[in-house]
Parts: sequence; C-alpha cells; structure tokens
Amino acid sequence: MSARTAAGQHGPSVRTAFVPGGRVAGWAERFAAAHGAYQLTDTDDGLRLIADDGAEALLQPPWPVDGRPGRGADPLERLASLASQPRRLGLLLVRRGGYGVAVVSEGLVLGSKVGSAYVQSRTAAGGQSQQRFARRRSNQADALVEAVAEQAQRVFGGEVFEYMVPGGDRALAGLVLEHPALKGHAGLPRLAYLDVPDPKAAVLKRAAADACSVRIQVTDPRP
Repeated sequence: MSARTAAGQHGPSVRTAFVPGGRVAGWAERFAAAHGAYQLTDTDDGLRLIADDGAEALLQPPWPVDGRPGRGADPLERLASLASQPRRLGLLLVRRGGYGVAVVSEGLVLGSKVGSAYVQSRTAAGGQSQQRFARRRSNQADALVEAVAEQAQRVFGGEVFEYMVPGGDRALAGLVLEHPALKGHAGLPRLAYLDVPDPKAAVLKRAAADACSVRIQVTDPRP
C-alpha cells in the first residue's frame, strides 16, 4: 500500500492511498475506528464513505466492471472483489529523467524494462539563446520518445493485456503512446494516470502494485 498527502492553502488535507482489494475491508474498519461510523454511498465517481466527524473517503476501483462485477453482500465487498480480479495491464511510465515499461498482473511485474534519460528543464532566457535551448530540449524529448517507444514495443510485443496505464509526465507518455511502434496497443482503454517520480526499478514495482489497487482519496474533516 502506498499513500500521498496534499494540503490546500485554505482547505483540509487530502490523502491518496492505494489499497489492494484484499485489504479494503480492513482499511474501512480502521477508517471507522479513526473517524466514527460512516455512511456509504455508491456514486458515479466511486464508493463514497462519509464518517461521523466529517471525514470523507472516495474509493475507486483500478479498472471498470466490463461485464465482470465483483461479488459481495454490499458495495464495499463488491468493490474489493472487483479489485482482486486478475487483470493484465501494460504499464508505461515516462519522465524527463527516465522511463519504465512493464506488463503487470495482480500487482506484480511480469516483464519490464527501466532506463535513464535526460531532457533539460525549461529556461527563462530570451533571444537566440532561448531558441537554441528550445531546439535542444525538443531534440532531447524526441529522442526520449523514440527510445521509450522502442523499448515498449519489445516489452509489449507478443503480450496480450486489457488496459494501458500511463504515468509520469503526461505529455511525454502521450507522445510515446501515439508513436507508430505502439499502434497495435493504441486502441486499448487507458486506466487512471499514475503520478510517479523518475521511474527507477523500485518506482516501477510500486506503480505495478498501485495500478492493481483501489485508489482511495481521504479528505480530513474541517477544523
């Protein structure tokens, strides 16, 4: 399980956690113990829990039902069951500092490739210097997209999976997925984007687990 916290300037903090289906029931019990009994509502956005102290949690499945609903006596059990189903995913993480590509199932990496790269950050300089920098940066980004698309083709080639999971830099990931080398996977539905740091091996492993877990956003009660 992994978690991240963000606090608005004037609002309550919002925490995001990724919880495997088999641990969702235990997570809900701990949420109730910390915030009091909760009301459960099944919405279009996901399963919403509103506790006695005002804390809210939005639970979203890692993938759509697609004709294979989870089993259980209530929406929470069915959500956990859905998230526990084995689904095969293609994982594509790209940032200026590197990339990670993997085939994933049940939170585990089945085959992968991780590499480093470098694309310069933007500059505030002007004139000809800025133009030369922009061309250099564009060339670096183009080379990165080419390299990642080539590696993704090797990792994904011959593999069958249902969904694509992008992560990292949205623009770079989008360019890689639009590359002709991946045209055989272009039509796959894409799951929720993953916000990750430079994709080292440990980051790729965690992203594989997160991609197959329930995404939970907890909003703390206002003071």
